[in-house]
Amino acid sequence: MKTNALIVVAFFALGLIRLALAVEVMGSSALSSFPNPPANHVIAYGEEDLQFGELRLPSGQGPFPVIVLIHGGCWLSAYDIAHIRKLAAAFAGEGIATWTVEYRRVGDPGGGWPGTFDDVDAGADHLVTLAGQFDLDLNHVIVAGHSAGGHLAIWLANRPSQWPAELEPTAVLALAPAADLAWLHKEQVCGSVIDKLMGGSPEQYPQRYKAASGTRRLPLQIPQYIVIGQYDENWAGVGHMYVEQARQQGNSPHVIIAKESGHFEMIDPDSTTWPLVLDAAREALGLD
Repeated sequence: MKTNALIVVAFFALGLIRLALAVEVMGSSALSSFPNPPANHVIAYGEEDLQFGELRLPSGQGPFPVIVLIHGGCWLSAYDIAHIRKLAAAFAGEGIATWTVEYRRVGDPGGGWPGTFDDVDAGADHLVTLAGQFDLDLNHVIVAGHSAGGHLAIWLANRPSQWPAELEPTAVLALAPAADLAWLHKEQVCGSVIDKLMGGSPEQYPQRYKAASGTRRLPLQIPQYIVIGQYDENWAGVGHMYVEQARQQGNSPHVIIAKESGHFEMIDPDSTTWPLVLDAAREALGLD
């Protein structure tokens, strides 16, 4: 706990330094101006309205490596798949297919525990069906996500249920992961969203938090690539906390500090952070 507290203090100080230097970072309002490039295919993986995914395929001939991509947005229904479409399309433009999973969130019927996790679980497994229809390489698959989606990607990488035999991801790529649910509950992030996501506090539902929190799923058995924005004053601290706990559990995550990024630059392919994200994805997929 002392180490975690020191990390938080350090990133509070970093926020003050950023303000003093007047470093501009992208805010959430910029996401509304992101383009919405269409997917090649929009495919349901369940019967509920939000149980669908978007498949984007590179040009040319496969089989294509695949990223199972999970958007963030504080686990809230207000933030949907739209804001990560630009990133998904950019990966496809670089020869990497993307299967972007939409899921029920807090505020949606059936969202929160366990529906949010059930959806991500089922959406990822549906990739096996897609591989039978499209030219996808299930030997080169990673799970990736941003912010709340970064938490879900880490959870998915070591989820309580088993991966299908045909589908075992080679790595996880977590961009600014919000992975420690108990700490985020204590900090009352996003309007105390963790209470709504989990149905209550860690004291009320310890088994839920054990099953759902990224830090409680450690150690992971696959490589981890963690991208943290140097100027992400609200979320970098919890990202570094996750890395520290992963190391304590015997993992050796690859940590990429994006030196020109806040929270959102890393999902913008027009930013200077994009090459770092792309390189991490390619290495995680075993393409380099």
